[in-house]
Order: sequence, then structure tokens, then C-alpha cells
Amino acid sequence: MGHRRNDRPDVPAGRGVRARPLMDALLLRPAPSISSPYFPVHKERMDISAFIRHVPDYPHPGILFYDITPLLASPEAFGSVTDQMADAARPLRPTVIVAPEARGFLLAAPLAQRLGIGLVPIRKPGKLPCAVFSASYDLEYGSNTLCMHKDALHAGDRALIVDDVLATGGTAEAMLHLIRQSGADVAGCCMLMELDALKGRRLLEGIPLSVLLHV
Repeated sequence: MGHRRNDRPDVPAGRGVRARPLMDALLLRPAPSISSPYFPVHKERMDISAFIRHVPDYPHPGILFYDITPLLASPEAFGSVTDQMADAARPLRPTVIVAPEARGFLLAAPLAQRLGIGLVPIRKPGKLPCAVFSASYDLEYGSNTLCMHKDALHAGDRALIVDDVLATGGTAEAMLHLIRQSGADVAGCCMLMELDALKGRRLLEGIPLSVLLHV
């Protein structure tokens, strides 16, 4: 996810607003003794901010991109993220996870396995084969549309939104619309990072929100 730099050479910032260096990961209490044959529980909490790489001028000049590939490459860091998201999600009692392509899939798949619930992929137009609901939204540097199969969720489902970054909130808000079009309920949102200066959480008022890192 990108974030535009300002004119201060020592301070990365985003799209006309100031940003701060990554804060330390929030330390949550140890996870319950629940494990999966695929994703064993990592009880120790790590400073996962050390695994987020800053890439300037990507994907556009003036954008500071937060690259999570080093985190994904570390079984310990990736496991710790999954543990922390699972701890935050359990009290929300989700019955299904809803996640957007592409990085949202990477976090949502192991989390769904850890929680023992299903995963609904949210994709761009033309990527899903059956009838879809759609919702458009604005990005920090453009606009987009998200789609979800009409039969993916049903009344009574409690959908948990999972993604890597909460920036302007447009992506999350579009997923809220898709969930509500299906007649399902929104259990809450779990995000790896939040770009605080962009104030995306204002679009999620009244929705439980868990964030591991604040940028």
C-alpha cells in the first residue's frame, strides 16, 4: 500500500498529509491453546513492524509503499500476525471472512483456517465467474470497483472484513456495501496496518475495528 511523501526529506508522508514512521506492533495477550495441523499457534508476540519494508516512489512517483513481502517470508512473523488477528476476531464471533484481492487474500486465508470458518474472495470486475454484487470506491490515487458472488453470503452470516491496510477507507466501505447487499451482517474489520493521517476509519463508524500497526 502506498503513501505519498511530503517535502520534508526526513519524514515520509502520504498524499498531501504527513505520516509517521511505523510504530511498534501492539502486544496482545497470549493466544489460547488452539492449534491447526496447518498453522500452529505462535505464542510469542513479535515486533512485526520490523518486517514491513518502505519502498519510495512506488507504484507512482512520490508514493511511499509499505511492502509486506518480508513479513510473508518469515514464518515466525507471519504466524504472529495470524495469532494476533485471530485473538482480535474471536470475540466478534464471525462465521465467514471477506477479503479483497490481492494482499487481503494472503492474510485472510490462514486466518480463516485458524478460526475454522470460510473465506469469501472479493475481486475486481470480470474475475468472478457467476452473478455478482458490485460496489465502486475511491482510492488515494484513482478509483476501482469490487465484486462478490451473489450466493457467497446469506442472511445470518457474520462477515469479518480482513485486509492489509486501512488507508482512505474506500475499499473497506465498498466491502461493507457488498456484505449488506447480500443480507449478511458485518461482524467487524481486522487490518494489519492503518495509515492514521488518511482517517479511513471515519467510514467504518460503528463497526468494530482491530489494527495491529499504526503508520
